[in-house]
Amino acid sequence: MSEEQTFIDALNRRMAARDAAEPTWVAARRQAASARFEAVGFPTRRDEAWKYTDTRSIARGTFVQADNAEFSPAAAAALTLPLDAIRLTFVDGVFSAALSDLDALPAGATVETLSQALESNHEAVGAVLGRLAGVDFSPFAALNTAFAEEGAIIRLAPGTVVETPILLQFLSREGDQPTMCHPRVLIEAGARSEATVIEHYVGETDAKNFTNVITEVLLDRGAIVQHYKLQEAPVGDMHIASVHVDQGRDSRFTSFNLNLGGALVRNDIVADLNAEGAETQYFGLFFAQGRQHVDNHTLVNHNAPRTYSQESYKGILDDRARGVFNGKVIVKRDSQQIEAYQNNANLLLSDRAEIDTKPELEIYADDVKCSHGATTGQLDEEAIYALRTRGIDEQTARGLLTLAFAGEVMEQVKHDAIAQRVELAVAGKLPERFNLAGLVEAAVALGEEG
Repeated sequence: MSEEQTFIDALNRRMAARDAAEPTWVAARRQAASARFEAVGFPTRRDEAWKYTDTRSIARGTFVQADNAEFSPAAAAALTLPLDAIRLTFVDGVFSAALSDLDALPAGATVETLSQALESNHEAVGAVLGRLAGVDFSPFAALNTAFAEEGAIIRLAPGTVVETPILLQFLSREGDQPTMCHPRVLIEAGARSEATVIEHYVGETDAKNFTNVITEVLLDRGAIVQHYKLQEAPVGDMHIASVHVDQGRDSRFTSFNLNLGGALVRNDIVADLNAEGAETQYFGLFFAQGRQHVDNHTLVNHNAPRTYSQESYKGILDDRARGVFNGKVIVKRDSQQIEAYQNNANLLLSDRAEIDTKPELEIYADDVKCSHGATTGQLDEEAIYALRTRGIDEQTARGLLTLAFAGEVMEQVKHDAIAQRVELAVAGKLPERFNLAGLVEAAVALGEEG
């Protein structure tokens, strides 16, 4: 039996058990996605886009789909972000009403599960879902389309401003058999609307599950969306994700892609700047240790003139961890007067850690301002010595300098609850007298002294 056949058989069993009332277009898309996945199979290292990432641990896994969302409220509280939020919670992909809270949702904004949206107005969902992330994007996109049963639909009416963050919380449980889930997230932001959406992936320490999520974001004229993805899944989990963005005139999209957990992680982020004045910013930080593997692929398509993009990704790798960064910016023909900046910097804390980085520019216009770059280095031993002469032990000194390295990305994070999770993972428990802003200033001063 092929590795793909295990998943296809699971899909067929699931489809046979589904309610016959499922909309015909949903069933048709599942069938088409299943056929696509069966035809192409899992990506291998012979595929250029996956040359550094081995997916056999997923392909050879035996995963089941969860049928309940039982999770201790106390355990959930210990894992969740301590912030006021409009909250939807999923446990191994199953919606948990008990762990969700939509009370702060203002007029003009709708937040509901995918299953609820399909039940209430499936035609409206079908007109948009899958527009940006089709089954041809990747084998995992086909797999998601075939299996997706749950997720979140967020709609903002024109002019709606949601001041409270919308938190989509995905909890992973430890169980007798590993589970898989294929969430689908859709964000439709009307003209001049504004919101912050946080996707948070976290779970029980010994969980070894598989999450395969797709997020689609459509921004109308002047819409502003800040999208945070905090991935601190258990170190036994496999995590595949892609974010696809369609930007209208004068829209603003900001991505914070923060990766701390997972055994095997792959992120794809694609933004299409389709009208003048559209701006996108990517801020990324990936921290891996042990034998963790984190692969980030980003793409910005400047499809219209007078558009802007900026990208800053930082990688921190320890032990035998491996990181991948492939960032690509494409300036289409006649997309004049655009600005596009891209940078990837990496810090190796071990001689056995490895990074593969490839920033790319493809420019088919002549009136542009574009740059890209990549650097890889280690901690400055002189800076460590300087901190130790000030009474700081070596472990703390290394933690402080590692955190300072991440400062360019972390100073953009607006939510303390998120920043604190990252700081604790990267630098450990630090003395209270140190904070990120002060640390960056100290690091700069050390550089000037040197």
